[in-house]
Amino acid sequence: MPVSIPEPLGDRYVERAGAGSPAAGGLGGPCFAGTIATGSFIHALLAIAITTAAGPAVRSPRAPDAAAGREPFVTTALIIGDLQQGITSNYPFARQVLPPLTELLPRARAAGALVVFVRFAVRGNGADLPPGNAMFRTFHEAGDTFHEGSAGTEIDLPVTDEDVVVLKRRASAFAGTDLDLVLRAGGVDSLAIAGVATSAMVAATCYDAADRGYQVTVLRDGCADGDPAMHNFFMDAVFPSRGFEVVPCADWS
Repeated sequence: MPVSIPEPLGDRYVERAGAGSPAAGGLGGPCFAGTIATGSFIHALLAIAITTAAGPAVRSPRAPDAAAGREPFVTTALIIGDLQQGITSNYPFARQVLPPLTELLPRARAAGALVVFVRFAVRGNGADLPPGNAMFRTFHEAGDTFHEGSAGTEIDLPVTDEDVVVLKRRASAFAGTDLDLVLRAGGVDSLAIAGVATSAMVAATCYDAADRGYQVTVLRDGCADGDPAMHNFFMDAVFPSRGFEVVPCADWS
């Protein structure tokens, strides 16, 4: 004899059922219309139990999320750190990396890489300075060069609406920021890192990235250091010894 199906249960099953189910015209026939035969009802309950146990379908990390209006996930990100106006205007070595990175940016975006700019700033009241750290105290005393909200902390490269800008208060782009959250939300597992200085921001970010399981590439001419010998030492010895690939901007893809 027919068995009455409460509408909420029928709605739930129609929403979760796939091809071959009663709701899709399969095992039990056409979609629920308030009642179905006893045998079909048993099949329906079994199907509900199976799909509920399995949970919702898992979307491929690289598939489009049409419902959310998002683009497909990317797997590579270009991280550029500390190339901001207060640094490029006061430290000549920092300016030398602007041309190769300016050329690289549109190519990276066209290839589908996520572009992330990381800028450094401290609060004007010094609340985020590590106690007893003379170097950070010097940054704070530099005033508008590093104070949050000042023109000196603005990125000195072209930024688009699709790019991500991260504010940091320590050497590493990961320290105390949401960078890792943003990268994992985008399905990123490979990073190309550039910026200044090689022995500070670049090195600290590379080590943090590797510890978090990212594949790391360092863009040699996209980085610079106040001490050229230190830059070369990291590029020729330190980074390769850690398993990081070192390439010029023109060769990165």
